[in-house]
Amino acid sequence: MIPVTALSIRRLAFALAVAAGATFAAAAIAQTPSTGPVSVEAASVRKLLEQKFQGAFIGSVGKSPYFGLYEVLFDEQLIYTDAKVSYVMVGSVFDANTKKNLTEAKLRSLNRIAFDSLPLNLAFKRVKGDGQRKLAIFSDADCPYCAKLEDELKSIDNVTIYTFLFPIDQLHPDAARKSRIIWCAPDQAKAWDEFFTKHALPANNGDCDNPLAATSALGSKLKVVATPTLVFADGSIVPGALPAARLESELKDRTAEAAKK
Repeated sequence: MIPVTALSIRRLAFALAVAAGATFAAAAIAQTPSTGPVSVEAASVRKLLEQKFQGAFIGSVGKSPYFGLYEVLFDEQLIYTDAKVSYVMVGSVFDANTKKNLTEAKLRSLNRIAFDSLPLNLAFKRVKGDGQRKLAIFSDADCPYCAKLEDELKSIDNVTIYTFLFPIDQLHPDAARKSRIIWCAPDQAKAWDEFFTKHALPANNGDCDNPLAATSALGSKLKVVATPTLVFADGSIVPGALPAARLESELKDRTAEAAKK
């Protein structure tokens, strides 16, 4: 372990997300700390983190089952630290036997939302096959990883996809204009598909009422910091352009998990 600064933590987080196939957004992150009972030592860890990383959001703090370290929701990610906050680890812990990413699973659990609470009127809908499975996507028209995801989705069937237009102005200054034009098309799903397959936009000025401001606010509320960001039926939030095989696996597992509720 090596000492790091708050800035280096954010840079490492950016590198990890891009490697996973995501474009980071310069969006505000509205998170709520956990309210369960906290040990005296965990409270001390929180206080030390707040002193050393002023301005960073410190969410849940708890003892991890790994190496005696504490597991902390720091801004949009999980980090690990010792009781004296002398060192901070950024990265994922894997189960060597099952190869499961334990950090990702814990973060997904902490960030899970109620899928049915999503304001789906802010999204356009595509139905493939019987449409029984559900998937919501926050997507940017000019995001290369979003284009990659659309490619992967071609081989996925039996799913209803809700797409929230989430342009990132800081990275893609023309994405908002394109999003408005696509939203104003008579068939939004067709316009979206043709934009990615033919690089063609509908013939309109994009001056109809659109949900972009509301979608931006929704993304901030749900801690969406990357495009594409996927929300599965059980409320799991996963950033990045997942390959088709992983998408199919997640849809199967997350649909089964949602059915248990």
